[in-house]
Amino acid sequence: MPGMESSSSNGGNWGDDSHVLRNQLRCRWLLLLMSGCAAAPGGSKVTSRGATPVESHQTEKVQVALVSYQAEGEPNDRGHTSSSEGTEDSKPESAGVEAPLAIPFPDATLLSIESLPQLETIAVSQNPHLRRLAQEYEAARAKVDYVDGLPDPTIGANVFVAPIETAAGSQRANLTIGQMIPWLERLDAQAQQTCFEAMALQQVHASERLKVLGNVRALWYRLYVIGQQIKIASANQELLESLIEVANARVSTGKATQGDVLVGTLEYSKLEEQLVTLRQQQVSAFAEINRLLGRDADVSITPPVELEIALPIWDHQMLRQMAVEHQPEIRAARIRTQATRWGLEVARLKRRPDFSVKASWFAIDSNRPPSTVVDVGDDAWSLGASVSIPLWDRKYDAIEREASWKHSASHASMDEAVQRYDTILRDLWEQAKAADETATLYRETILPQAKDTLEADQQSYVNGTVDFDRVVRDVRNLLTLELGYHRALGQLATAIARIEQSVGTIL
Repeated sequence: MPGMESSSSNGGNWGDDSHVLRNQLRCRWLLLLMSGCAAAPGGSKVTSRGATPVESHQTEKVQVALVSYQAEGEPNDRGHTSSSEGTEDSKPESAGVEAPLAIPFPDATLLSIESLPQLETIAVSQNPHLRRLAQEYEAARAKVDYVDGLPDPTIGANVFVAPIETAAGSQRANLTIGQMIPWLERLDAQAQQTCFEAMALQQVHASERLKVLGNVRALWYRLYVIGQQIKIASANQELLESLIEVANARVSTGKATQGDVLVGTLEYSKLEEQLVTLRQQQVSAFAEINRLLGRDADVSITPPVELEIALPIWDHQMLRQMAVEHQPEIRAARIRTQATRWGLEVARLKRRPDFSVKASWFAIDSNRPPSTVVDVGDDAWSLGASVSIPLWDRKYDAIEREASWKHSASHASMDEAVQRYDTILRDLWEQAKAADETATLYRETILPQAKDTLEADQQSYVNGTVDFDRVVRDVRNLLTLELGYHRALGQLATAIARIEQSVGTIL
């Protein structure tokens, strides 16, 4: 999506760096465990610089894990990875898809690996609400083809049970054909009004299309945040397992109490409770996206594993001007104003009279003797015309007042739409800037400090200078901060998507 192609230099791979960090910390804790037990009888001596077989083994495991991860390819902003063979332009979108996270889904056989553009295409073509609006627009457009047509002609026949006797003969029946002709200028005005109303429905469809796409994008970014939350919580569970192992080792040597193990186990259980909630939210997000896509709710979607997003170089005045020009809802209000202006013309022309013309044929029998006065037995013809007389000024004045008030209301509706989107864009732009500043603060300052604090307290706990509660609190703080970082990225991406939805065009 334009405005989202440029990425920050450090923000996209934080989740993967976090996972590698957890592996390194786990190895370090195992090494510290070995060094902490070195003082026990029969323990092997470990120098501060020397590498024991355990350290070499753990380092080798980390290197193997890193090589395996890099072989999978770097993830892009749609949750896919790029294959090492071939260029990005030469392979289909579905090539090189990274395996889903190790997260239990409702049914792995229903996983649907799709990128965000693919989901948007499906939503535009299959969303039932959009289909209904498109059909309503087609119906309104079809109305334009007949609204300015003349009324249907009328035809009537009379058959006399007792023939009417005339000098020319017996009149048995008559046939009448009539045509009503409204004021032609009024028909033209009605056609113009209907045309603008159909164009307004077209803009309503475009506005709803933008809303559907905005909702799909927002849910996609929500899936990213939930996926990162699950990933970080799982990594922190692994770290807590290492902490619990160290606590058990210290308990066995008499350097710690059983309470340290219980505190770690409790924190581990809290993370498990968070994972249960996050997985439920993930399934709910799947169902909502599938509703927008017009398909079954149990079709799972592979969540994105990376989000590359940066704050575009925009400003509020530029966004406001673009919205006034391109937002379909504002366009619809403007078009409805034109429709009500033609409605005023229709109301004014209702005072014009309507005309009707008729032609009648009378069937007459030739049962009379010849006459020099009339043509005996010849059928009779008649032509007639009538006109309506708009006498009731009170009625037509009310019709014009009604049209005038509707026209004024349409102007107010357009002003309301412009002001509403002005406010929405101001709020969204401030949200985007705040989210970008928050993500930068997390990435460059808060998270490095939190990791350094945790590492220092881990070393101090092994040395017996800090309590286990402090280490657990550091783990909890790091988890919260990492979640805040990914949440800020998701908020930035969502705000940009909502801005483009409100503007009504690709920026």
